[in-house]
Amino acid sequence: MHSKVLKVVLSAGLLMAAALPLAAHHSFSAEFDATKQVTLEGTVVAMEWVNPHSWLTIDVPKPDGKVERWRIEGGSPSVLLRLGWNRNSLPTGTKIKVIAFQAKDGSLRGSSRDIEFPDGRKMNLGGSSNSTEPGK
Repeated sequence: MHSKVLKVVLSAGLLMAAALPLAAHHSFSAEFDATKQVTLEGTVVAMEWVNPHSWLTIDVPKPDGKVERWRIEGGSPSVLLRLGWNRNSLPTGTKIKVIAFQAKDGSLRGSSRDIEFPDGRKMNLGGSSNSTEPGK
């Protein structure tokens, strides 16, 4: 009898632990503002292939000479692979244009919509904003 209770308690604990990452995940509308689209032209600093969202870090020069470091949320690694990305798609130093929706708190974070390369090629970074784009 005692071992059955212990199994139930351990099982419940495992289920709760498995649910924690889901509880930490937020929707697009909780973090980003669909009315604040930004276009950023900058240089790739890093591309992190992590779950539940990838993160692109870019340095964006401002007219006054200062540089802002932006973090752009993209899809999960599996989404990126399905969209044609690989780990060499955005090497450090690549100049790109990013269209994103800024964080509601005004920080230098965004949810990606599109990325454009200097040769005119465009790719989708798989951000959640693609399904919440105004007018679609």
